Amino acid sequence: MTKVTLVAGGPLTLLPEPADLYVGVDAGSLRLLDHSLPLDWAMGDFDSVTSEELGRVKDQAERFLQAPAEKDDTDLELALKEIFKAYPQAQVRIYGALGGRMDHMMANLFLAAEPDLATYMEQIELVDDQNVIRFRPAGQHRLSPIAGMKYISFMPSDQSRLTIRHAKYPLDASNYFFKKCYSSNEFIDRDIDIQLDKGYVVLIYSKDKD
Repeated sequence: MTKVTLVAGGPLTLLPEPADLYVGVDAGSLRLLDHSLPLDWAMGDFDSVTSEELGRVKDQAERFLQAPAEKDDTDLELALKEIFKAYPQAQVRIYGALGGRMDHMMANLFLAAEPDLATYMEQIELVDDQNVIRFRPAGQHRLSPIAGMKYISFMPSDQSRLTIRHAKYPLDASNYFFKKCYSSNEFIDRDIDIQLDKGYVVLIYSKDKD
């Protein structure tokens, strides 16, 4: 299994963990260099960097791919597709994808809706200092707590019916109601079991700001 650290262009509030491959997306490439981390791949349209910064990225990157600014994929989607094309079993941890521009953050929260990435949704994780975002497809899943993260929230895709068992706030046929986001649930000394009839669910592990 290849461990990939991907750094996007948003706020970098958490330093990346060690990985086998370091990928910078647009201005995220500079963040890797600024923290003396490898820049194995640099990808994106680089519309948010200066010409001098772009030259620095080109000089330092082992592999450089500049995409046109007008394209169907976001820079992050483009990078993920390239990663999974080369490393289909990769586990990708994404930094700098939360807390910046709202449109970018929302696009990142719905990565699993992209058909070319849906197959790999369980291999993608978005992190910052307050949140860990994971994706799960339809079916049954057992979820374990993450140290330091008090809450877990669930965002099922449109018209998906979610069941939650063994959580502080269970959800089943006896009390079912639909929401776009079932927020602020908690673990109670054991794993949580969920079931989803179709689509996918976004899992948001979170904690209050220190």
